Amino acid sequence: MAYDNTNTGILSRNERKETDSHPDFTGAINVDGVDYWLSGWTKEGKPGGKMEGKRFFSLSIKPKDAQAAPKRKQEPEPVGSAFNDDVPFADPLRGRAALIA
Repeated sequence: MAYDNTNTGILSRNERKETDSHPDFTGAINVDGVDYWLSGWTKEGKPGGKMEGKRFFSLSIKPKDAQAAPKRKQEPEPVGSAFNDDVPFADPLRGRAALIA
C-alpha cells in the first residue's frame, strides 16, 4: 500500500532567504488532495494588539499548479514587406496633400 500524504505537510527553515520580506520557513502542504506551497514568517505581536509580546507564525499558501503571471500574447510577424503602407508615419508627406497643393 502506498503512503497517503493527504492533509499533511512539511515546513523547514528557508536556506535561501535574502531579504526581510522572504519567508523564514518554506515547505509544502496537501489539503484534500490539492498540493500547495507553504511559507511562514516568525513575527512578534505589536503593542496594544491581542498578540502583544508573543511570538507567532504568519502563514501563506499558494496552489502549486497556479501560474506565476499570465504570459503576454505575442503578435505574429508581418508577412511580406518590412514596411507597412498603413502606418501613417511611413510617408512623411502622407495626409498632407491639402497643405502642399
